[in-house]
Amino acid sequence: MKQDRVKVELSGISASMLGCLWGRAQLSKEYSSLFYDAKAVELAEKIDYDLSTSDTPFRGIMFNISRKVNLPPFESPVLRAKQFDDKIRAYIAEHPRASVISLAAGLDTTFYRVDNGMIHWYDLDLPPVIDVRKQLIPEPDRVTYIAKSLFDLSWCDDIEHTEDGVFIMAGGVLPFFEESEIKQFFSMLADNFPDGEIVFDIPSRLENNFGAWIDMATQEQRDAMRAAWSEALKDWWEKAPQDQRDEVYDIITTLKTSIKPKGKEWADIEAWWDQLSDKEEEEAVRDFMESSRRGFIKWALEDANEITKWDSRITVLDQFPLYRNIPRDSLSADARRLMDYSDESGRFNIIHLQV
Repeated sequence: MKQDRVKVELSGISASMLGCLWGRAQLSKEYSSLFYDAKAVELAEKIDYDLSTSDTPFRGIMFNISRKVNLPPFESPVLRAKQFDDKIRAYIAEHPRASVISLAAGLDTTFYRVDNGMIHWYDLDLPPVIDVRKQLIPEPDRVTYIAKSLFDLSWCDDIEHTEDGVFIMAGGVLPFFEESEIKQFFSMLADNFPDGEIVFDIPSRLENNFGAWIDMATQEQRDAMRAAWSEALKDWWEKAPQDQRDEVYDIITTLKTSIKPKGKEWADIEAWWDQLSDKEEEEAVRDFMESSRRGFIKWALEDANEITKWDSRITVLDQFPLYRNIPRDSLSADARRLMDYSDESGRFNIIHLQV
């Protein structure tokens, strides 16, 4: 008998954890020789949630586009997991009874991939997220859930097993905060976990430059993405609440097109789109993708050594492009193109520090 699916209610940034879970599950199904996350596959089948309606940040529209043009699940939330796994495994090989802390854990399943049978694991996130996590993944042995903000100093006191080292992972969370907050955060780590280590991912600049990636595609691929954008937006529009539609409408009115929609109904958006030339449609898609991300990413970092200027206790152990050493031979041309572009442009980096 098929198991009933679990309904999940999340909004805002917290909902992005479902997209990350879906990406890991899809990667596991399609490229299992590269990365396999059995727990993510299990949970993705268990959860009742429509990613096509997500609002974070307009992930639903991007999810619809990816599905319609068959883009591979190779965005940063997915393969950073493989890079983090390698860092954690290397650390616990030398510190087999270490404490590992997953900040903004969401539905992270790293523990199930790297557990050596001795480590102590802590998953930290906001109370509503931990409630969902407990519903879907009851705490296993040697794992503790902490329902607090990563800026709440008291969570440091909840880490009880530090005699064999502390390793912290922060995937997809630090860029959403201001640099002043990040400075305080790193000083807090140095105060509480001297000689501990942290790995995190970070864009090298606040502007994602999505348009440059589109420009590298063939004309056929760009035409497909342009057509998919209209279909994906319609799918999302029909399900999204009015406040989210208003937000997207406001972005559309700022796009550099010769005409603007005459109203906020889907018929108005569709009529506007149909009057654009192919060139204007392509430029509108590029501008929309970049505009929809603007304002969400608040902190970017090109050189990790900048952090050592904030606090002399911090040492850079490693910095490398997101897809470094990820095998590409078995991947599609589109996947290789995306990965090569990201690494060559320094778009996203993985940073490993000792605090």
